[in-house]
Amino acid sequence: MSNDKEEEFEYANEVTLIGRASTPALEKELPSGDKVVEVRIVVARDDRDGYDTFDLAFWSASLRKRALTLADDEWIEVSGALRRRFWRTGNTIASRWQVEGRELRRV
Repeated sequence: MSNDKEEEFEYANEVTLIGRASTPALEKELPSGDKVVEVRIVVARDDRDGYDTFDLAFWSASLRKRALTLADDEWIEVSGALRRRFWRTGNTIASRWQVEGRELRRV
């Protein structure tokens, strides 16, 4: 059965964040052989006092290389998509949310 709203709207998963890189970028090699560079960004809340932190993941070779050159507290803008990652730890499955970066620039 089709939902009328699905016919009106297209799904979108687009995230843009501007903030400070708060951790040194870390390159990881996964058991599959794929490589990813992870870094965290700190973003001020716009509706009240405080900050949020978001984990970023860069998969392409060019973005991994650029992310590895980021300095602590450097201002960056990241565009990408929100992803939930799952992995097994012992007998349990863990998960976390990450922004999969598609664009990265210094601001």
